[in-house]
Amino acid sequence: MGDFDFLVGTWDVANRRLVERHVGSDEWDEFPGTSVAHRFFDGGGSFDEMRCATRGFSGSTVRILDPASGLWSIYWMHSRRGILELPPVVGRFVDGVGTFYADDTDEGGPVRCRFIWSRITPTSCRWEQAFSTDGERTWETNWIMDFSRVQTG
Repeated sequence: MGDFDFLVGTWDVANRRLVERHVGSDEWDEFPGTSVAHRFFDGGGSFDEMRCATRGFSGSTVRILDPASGLWSIYWMHSRRGILELPPVVGRFVDGVGTFYADDTDEGGPVRCRFIWSRITPTSCRWEQAFSTDGERTWETNWIMDFSRVQTG
């Protein structure tokens, strides 16, 4: 079984995205999405597509486990840009919480990026993205997605 097997299936996603980053804003843009996730490589890989019809975009994520190190690499793609975003965030799950990091840029400046997967149950989970511009002394969470499993049948 793979670390991201909990995500397999169809989800309603409540998105909260910070309107403006790096300025101390607390104004959030909230919008719905629908995500469908699959596993591959016997759980050593995960793929999902999230559609945000009210915002006119889709995003997809590919997650690949390096079996030698036990580290996951997570890659993001966005329908408006049409490219595989680099670098991936890299990390692992510890005690039911997945934490992943990358050095990246945002709005022209360097940032440390952090993804956290938490609150994982059979019917819900949470993903958060945060950036640090001061060497991880402080973090600004800028995107939160709360997932609720769509019941089928």
